[in-house]
Amino acid sequence: MRFFIPLFISVIILTAACNSDYRPVSIGAMDEIIVVMDSTAWDSETALAIEETFGKYIETIPCCEQTYRLIFRDFSTNSELDDLRRYKNLIFAAPVDEDSNTGNLIRAILSDEVEARVRAGESFAFPLADRWMRDQWTLILTSGSDDELAEKIYNSERSLVGNLLDREFERRTAEVFRRGEQFALNDSLMHRHGWMVRMQHDYVQSVDTEDVVVFRRYLPDNNRWMLGWWKDGVKDIDFLTPDWINASRDSLLELYLRGERETSHLTTEYRRPVVTEEIQREDHLRAFETLGTWNMTNDFMGGPFVNFVYYDPLTERLFMIEYGQFAPGINKRRFVRQFRAMGRTFVSDSTWTEQTNQIAGN
Repeated sequence: MRFFIPLFISVIILTAACNSDYRPVSIGAMDEIIVVMDSTAWDSETALAIEETFGKYIETIPCCEQTYRLIFRDFSTNSELDDLRRYKNLIFAAPVDEDSNTGNLIRAILSDEVEARVRAGESFAFPLADRWMRDQWTLILTSGSDDELAEKIYNSERSLVGNLLDREFERRTAEVFRRGEQFALNDSLMHRHGWMVRMQHDYVQSVDTEDVVVFRRYLPDNNRWMLGWWKDGVKDIDFLTPDWINASRDSLLELYLRGERETSHLTTEYRRPVVTEEIQREDHLRAFETLGTWNMTNDFMGGPFVNFVYYDPLTERLFMIEYGQFAPGINKRRFVRQFRAMGRTFVSDSTWTEQTNQIAGN
């Protein structure tokens, strides 16, 4: 759509750089992105690259859900632009010299210095936090040509999508604990076992041993659980591989997450992708996240899981935290993202010793 607006550039000059929070909160779902491109470019290579990265289907949940739902939009008036700027997640994409409203907008946002870097091929992606609204994620994508921009999007998929996922984990953490948190339970885990994750308001403990705890959240159509395991005296983690993680998981699941039939228990569904990646933290812990699906042996049940392995080299302790869900007929993406956010709240007591363990009464 090629209607040009002489007034909108002056509107964009206003920034959200100040620290006041008088602006409204953004609207829209956490897992939805409004992709703003000229309507003639919706079948471009850039549009396809955005669909195949941000809109990629998730292989580690049971049903077909995209990483993010994408809604392509264009604008031809200041009013339409103002409406778009209210949304929670926004991507503005166009070649730097595109003769369109979106192209004009991108050039208005970028400084001359940044635009020069784009033209030199040195930069192409510019994430902006809370540009027009509070709790807003915006990404500017621009390069010398459509093909060049698409290639850069594909090559940077991990960092581009990861940037929004990190923002979503912050949002999901706030969502999960908005209704309440079991602070006493958090403190008890830390005091008795030297670690904790933040516990949602309605998880109930069902297993408590010297090295395993299990918490359940029973709802008629959405059963969820968390399993925690730990081991002391682990000098190094050279043995820690995806195979070791999944074998250890399966052993714990067989013991502590059993079905109604005597011979049924949870196990990993290896016929579907199971993905392990190391995740970066701001503390000294080594951290690994595994995503996949489980099934119930000798029964027709299954669902997603999110597993974390943490290693504290200061105390030589190894930890495993796993979240799972059984919720037939319910989309899983939101809950998996909640699990991924909750597991990232893990904290280890790096002053923990065997003497501490004895004082705690274990």
